[in-house]
Amino acid sequence: MLTVTRLEKSFATEDGPLRVIDGVSFTVPDGQCYALLGPSGCGKTTTLRCVAGLEEPDAGRIEIAGTVVYDSAARIAVPTNQRPIGIVFQSYAIWPHFDVFENVAYPLRVARPRIARGEIEDRVMAVLDLVGMRDLAKRPAPRLSGGQQQRVALARAIVRRPKLLLLDEPLSNLDARLRDYMRKELADLIERIGITALFVTHDQAEALSLAQRVAVMNEGHLIQEGAPREVYSAPATAFVAEFIGGSNIVEGRVASRNDARAQVALQGGGPVFEIDMEATPGETVNVLFRPEGIRLSTTPVEGGNVLSGTISASIFTGSVIDYTVALAGGLRLRVIAPSDQQFERGTAVWLTVRDVRGLKREHPPSGT
Repeated sequence: MLTVTRLEKSFATEDGPLRVIDGVSFTVPDGQCYALLGPSGCGKTTTLRCVAGLEEPDAGRIEIAGTVVYDSAARIAVPTNQRPIGIVFQSYAIWPHFDVFENVAYPLRVARPRIARGEIEDRVMAVLDLVGMRDLAKRPAPRLSGGQQQRVALARAIVRRPKLLLLDEPLSNLDARLRDYMRKELADLIERIGITALFVTHDQAEALSLAQRVAVMNEGHLIQEGAPREVYSAPATAFVAEFIGGSNIVEGRVASRNDARAQVALQGGGPVFEIDMEATPGETVNVLFRPEGIRLSTTPVEGGNVLSGTISASIFTGSVIDYTVALAGGLRLRVIAPSDQQFERGTAVWLTVRDVRGLKREHPPSGT
């Protein structure tokens, strides 16, 4: 188990201290994979580096597998090489003058107390088996592909049998096709070895597909934490909604409410949407439409939750088409439709919204 409690970290700048982690707390249960997800500069990598001991926090407490490795109040700061961790860096850090076997064996060769040569060989070959690299044990590092380098980095990280695996943007250096393949391989590996894992990423697909729990960070704060489906389906803020899934967020005003449902009118006019949310009449709120939760039609549609507009742009991505639809009042909505649903620019369309959510308005919506 990993427990991080009220972690804080600042860096000195010309303008004074810059707080990059501000009171972050979370727990990763044994055997689970936990993702820190957020944009560049949000504090996720600094958090991982503090857990690893590569950065020393200003305050807080970090406990790994029952051992306190950092506690500002008790003045405990265990060095990186004494923490029960394995790390896969973004660059993989494969040594070019070693072959595959020696890259993986290195942590065992420098371990204290010393490990017998026979045990080193057995443990290295066992983890190479695990990552599908046994037949390439003697291949020189410069002759490895990107995917093979990542497997070697993973094998090296787990050969010491750590209590916690740390992954820093583990797939960012791979091309799109290989990234999809290795995402599945990495998820399978983590499940098979049953290791507790913490990884940081800016890629929502990685976080949602690999982790049992996802924490969205922004500006040093942990904004929302939960199961992937929960965070995606019920974002707590407009920032989370926009960052995970590229949601359409439109300003609206509560016209009235009936029991738990608020009747919300969009800016610029249009239909009134009934939304399950706590809001009072006259309050300005954000209305969230998921791009994949909107159905397009060229024939008029009757009923509730229907908008009309015009196709203003489209991007073909293979299995789907990413449309931009211009609505009355200058609003634009992004709509993800199946690739066989093709509309030319300028086509009049009706939009049936199948999933609409309301959020308390924390800042002006962007991208609308």
